[in-house]
Amino acid sequence: MRDLELWYRSPASDWTEALPLGNGRLGAMVFGGVAREELQLNEATLWTGGPYQPTNEQALPHLARVRELIFAGRYAEAQALADQTMMAQPLTQMTYQPAGNLFIESRPEAAPGTYRRSLDLNTAIASSSYGLLGWEQGNDIVRVRRESFVSAADDVLVSRLQASREGALTFEVWLDSPQPGDWRDGDGNWLSYFGTNTGLQGIEGRLTFGIDVQVRIEGGTIARRGRRIVVEDADAATILVDIATSFRRFNDVSGDPEALLAGRRAAISEKSYDQLKADHIARHQHAFGRLHLDLGEGRDEAPTDERIRRFSEGGDAALAALYVQYGRYLMLSSSRPGGQAANLQGIWNKETRPPWGSKFTSNINLEMNYWLPDPANLGECFEPLISMVEDLTVTGAEMAQRHYGARGWVLHHNTDIWRATGPVDGAEWGLWPTGGAWLCAQLWDHAVFAGCPEPLVRRLLPLFEGAVRFILDILQPLPGTDYLVTVPSISPENLHPFGASLCAGPTMDNQILRDLFDAYIAACEQLGSGGELVAQAAAARARIMPDQIGKAGQLQEWKDDWDMDVPEIHHRHVSHLYGLYPSLQINTSTPELAAAARKSLEIRGDNATGWGIGWRINLWARLRDGDHAHDVLALLLHPKRSYPNLFDAHPPFQIDGNFGGAAGILEMLVQSRSGMVDVLPAVPSGWTSGTLKGVRVRGGMEIDLDWRDGRPQQVRVRANRDQSVDIRWGQQVQRIDVRAGAEVSVSF
Repeated sequence: MRDLELWYRSPASDWTEALPLGNGRLGAMVFGGVAREELQLNEATLWTGGPYQPTNEQALPHLARVRELIFAGRYAEAQALADQTMMAQPLTQMTYQPAGNLFIESRPEAAPGTYRRSLDLNTAIASSSYGLLGWEQGNDIVRVRRESFVSAADDVLVSRLQASREGALTFEVWLDSPQPGDWRDGDGNWLSYFGTNTGLQGIEGRLTFGIDVQVRIEGGTIARRGRRIVVEDADAATILVDIATSFRRFNDVSGDPEALLAGRRAAISEKSYDQLKADHIARHQHAFGRLHLDLGEGRDEAPTDERIRRFSEGGDAALAALYVQYGRYLMLSSSRPGGQAANLQGIWNKETRPPWGSKFTSNINLEMNYWLPDPANLGECFEPLISMVEDLTVTGAEMAQRHYGARGWVLHHNTDIWRATGPVDGAEWGLWPTGGAWLCAQLWDHAVFAGCPEPLVRRLLPLFEGAVRFILDILQPLPGTDYLVTVPSISPENLHPFGASLCAGPTMDNQILRDLFDAYIAACEQLGSGGELVAQAAAARARIMPDQIGKAGQLQEWKDDWDMDVPEIHHRHVSHLYGLYPSLQINTSTPELAAAARKSLEIRGDNATGWGIGWRINLWARLRDGDHAHDVLALLLHPKRSYPNLFDAHPPFQIDGNFGGAAGILEMLVQSRSGMVDVLPAVPSGWTSGTLKGVRVRGGMEIDLDWRDGRPQQVRVRANRDQSVDIRWGQQVQRIDVRAGAEVSVSF
């Protein structure tokens, strides 16, 4: 299926040309080399450090003074004092780590014109094939094929080598790791490396880990020579790789890597390669096959890197469809139930000092990672984020009490695998207390997509309650008004005109808090619970400052009209537009605010970091300007913002842009809120005809959509519960009743 394939005419020379594999726990980047193949390896729980709590005992005694300085307009003084007294200790968090590298070395070279490398999204298999230079078999050249996958079914990495002539495979396998450790003695077909993680910023490394490599051959001979496995004259070979750490939970590192490796090894000991492959494909396709997207013709006869270079020329709508499916593939590969949430790089990282620690940045990036799974019909991929928030309510409760004297729990702008929640890096970036509130709002939107099933709502309610208690305790009266504001806070990472970012009541906070209070109240109403806290939440919500329109007609980023005087007017963040997307607060029923949001977008400009462009695609789609959204998409699908393997370029690589961009393409085609579905609300003029099947919308529904000449031909709606819903195209609205498990068709 060429429409679901990334392919290339040469091996990867850089990491951002290699092809990603993963199952939510194990990750690999496959280079596809001939003389030397490399698979760079990750395991989702291998981080620096160990359990820690970065509270600062000076924070609470200085909180009142910082607030006083902000209310007095002495922002730079407030920020300096906050930097001295209110930041987490240590000031930075722990970092995600690479586990190692697997190498396969062989002598023959590829015959000219015979090499091909690909990633099949439908099977989640990376492959390379080539003819052996100087190895003829009659009139045919001897061909070698390698294929690799990370199985979610068996939880191991599998790599297969096979030649078209018996006895043609001679190669060596070896392993290295940047982590401290050593090799274990073993049988002739085994390599084992065991080690420990490293400490950072005074936090001791507490993890142990192991890497296992087994080589199974068909024909030929195999022997271990030092730290290498040597295979000679084989017909085929299967390499099995597994990694395990002692991580069990953010506060428990008592796991046994050796036992985990031995257990998975035993479970697959009797499985053939064909069985491993079949089980892997079946598990992958069960989820991946739920959504189909056809946007028209494309250049699938050209390699993917060439298609990226030429996308802005037009004529390759199929690359946009491939980008959506690649985002879904990356989500399935980096976030599955029982595992960790996708971090800044998903699950793939080669650096021991990765950019931004390859952490979970919660002032946009972590949230953007999870914009895609609900509409893309991968709702189970959301599970790791829910589990993370459950952990954060524990660690964040101590931070809330120690730093703010508050009940509930807090998350600032970053966390790591140890679920640290303190303000890090510096007050300019880190003293933002609404990261947890945003995550709760997003969890509620996930519940709405699912149709608000009672077990999920019951699971989420305690998380919301803790976030609400914290916010109620930290909100402060804005002098001279009846409003309540967060203080100290920031509009994420953006300096205002007074030499600082610290402020009171930034627009984004106000929008997030409205969503948090609404989510909590709605959950309580559904479950018939809440009591006095519901009343307090409703009262506080009524005192949140409404969005303001500034002198340039823009949506104000702060409570004061500072936007046109900021040091960086084209800033990558568009935090004050949260209310437009991902929130539903600004829409066609708020035309003045929508116009102000448009003006803000025009002022900010379209070009930004990779993830910043991804956000802008969604914002223009919400404004129902499909051609402008497509123009922004062309900035993303460009060599400056997409690497040859389609990884998003911040630069460097961050996966949030992949997820945000893919979500934005779906947002052009279908939008929803409870009781309303908009079809083709922002379809670009170049996507005149197409098909979208299996997209999820809010309310627990699934939609199939066909359109021709920009007009929907048929909309098919399925629901998991009985309900009535309006289906809208342009100014036409049809109201339908859908029964659980049934399908209703609508034509315009």
